[in-house]
Amino acid sequence: MIVDAAVYERGRRVATEVSLDDVARRPRTPGSFLWIGMHEPTEAEFDAIRHDFGLHPLAIEDAVEAHQRPKLEVYDDALFLVLKTARYDEEARKVDLGELLIFVGGDFVVVVRHGAASALSGVRADLELHPDQLALGPAAVLHAILDRVVDDYTPVMDAIDDDIDELEASVFSDSRENPVERIYLLKREVLAMHRALPPLLEPLARLATKELPHVPPETRSYFRDVEDHLIRISERNDSHRDLLTSVLEANLTRVSVRQNEDMRKISAWVAIAVAPTAIAGIYGMNFEHMPELDTRYGYFVVLAVMAAVCTTLYRLFRRSGWL
Repeated sequence: MIVDAAVYERGRRVATEVSLDDVARRPRTPGSFLWIGMHEPTEAEFDAIRHDFGLHPLAIEDAVEAHQRPKLEVYDDALFLVLKTARYDEEARKVDLGELLIFVGGDFVVVVRHGAASALSGVRADLELHPDQLALGPAAVLHAILDRVVDDYTPVMDAIDDDIDELEASVFSDSRENPVERIYLLKREVLAMHRALPPLLEPLARLATKELPHVPPETRSYFRDVEDHLIRISERNDSHRDLLTSVLEANLTRVSVRQNEDMRKISAWVAIAVAPTAIAGIYGMNFEHMPELDTRYGYFVVLAVMAAVCTTLYRLFRRSGWL
């Protein structure tokens, strides 16, 4: 469905509530363009604009089905950009990824949203407050959307930072709880972000440096600024991957150390129990002629020997750190 559609002329909104039936009848004056925002449209909904905008069938198929990797394609005289959006779900403690697919032509911009994509109503409102920037045409809209999406990556990185800090505190605490499942799930979130960030660098580099249709030279510096921002975020995400790998290894080491400590304690108590067990086993034999059987205080002597041996072993194990 259409979320919002409007015609802009020389940076100002001149027609609102444009329906799909109005697309072919829109004004085509110099300096004007149409900006359509759609949310998870069907192929039938695209039919109304496909022929008028001259959209490539392959690009339409990608826009309807989504699930594409970030990329920039040039179809005839139109640009087709795919990028991933991200937001952090505080309740579920996970990253929700969405998808934006953007068609850019000489007099139109069609933005298709899938999933939990970044809200673009604020982008439109901000641009409408700056007619001089909006007068640059569809490239200004493309830059504003890219800038908002890349900016929205920062809160996600901050939330992942907090989660990693919590995991590090949990791993190195005295708690015997094993956070390996949380580490694994967070590592999957970071890998999902990795599939969204680096692939977008190449399209941004092309927008910042190459001659592309409908991208005026004066807008390239804006795309370069977004590219620099994305590079920093991508590097930050890479550091998250390295940190989580280190946290996972540290957790496995801590688990191994705790298991060794448990085994040492068990071995120490078994060793302490061996001495009285051996003495009791010997004197439990049914032999008539055994030493000390007729001693009046033999029972108490044996108990004292058992206690002395156990106490000595206990102190030795405590001194060595086994208990």
